[in-house]
Amino acid sequence: MDFLPAIDLFDGKAVRLLKGDYNKMTVYSDSPFELALEFKRAGAKYLHLVDLDGAKDGDTPNSELIAKIVAESGLKVEVGGGIRGISAAEKYLNLGVMRVIIGTAAVTDPEFLAEALSRFGERIAVAVDIKDGFVATHGWTQTSGESYLDFCEKLQNLGVKTLICTDISKDGALQGVNTELYESLTRNFSVDIIASGGVTDIDDLITLSKTGVRGAILGKALYAGRIDLAEAVSKLGKAEDR
Repeated sequence: MDFLPAIDLFDGKAVRLLKGDYNKMTVYSDSPFELALEFKRAGAKYLHLVDLDGAKDGDTPNSELIAKIVAESGLKVEVGGGIRGISAAEKYLNLGVMRVIIGTAAVTDPEFLAEALSRFGERIAVAVDIKDGFVATHGWTQTSGESYLDFCEKLQNLGVKTLICTDISKDGALQGVNTELYESLTRNFSVDIIASGGVTDIDDLITLSKTGVRGAILGKALYAGRIDLAEAVSKLGKAEDR
């Protein structure tokens, strides 16, 4: 199983939100670049970056910082937040980002998603944010009328290869993972599933690894010292990463 430490960028800092609420923000580092290097030293191979400024404004305000992380950290980076058009996706991919993550626009602008998949293929991932069984959008402030299973089936049929699935009720709450959700996803779909939300300790990672998900995003549990990344990589990382 892959581990993807998460850095959420806001105003040049590394922060975490509780359940996506900008009013419940904690600043963890003034230097996201140094934080990325710490994750690298602990054995991480991947990094999950979210541009929270971009998510609010639909732009790429942290692109220079992201370019530095990609060029100098040695990590394979995926980026989400505010990617609502081809130009933003292309800009990040040209910086050397491994893949970009399309969120709300995958629901609201299917033509953009189709074009992005046609042009960039497997370098496009989709964030499936789940609230009460339905797909949430617009920074989790709205809920569509589409079930997550129907949406994931549609994405698989379109050719999406990686889904980053978040249980919003668990995100940042350190209350454990929704095992049934990820078992359902891996049972019903053949795409790579990246689990996000609720990972609290290494026991959660052990549980997740048994569901068949490809990877897990590690956020607050890392920052709160509940998970030692080096220990997780040693115990559960893919053999070729050890």
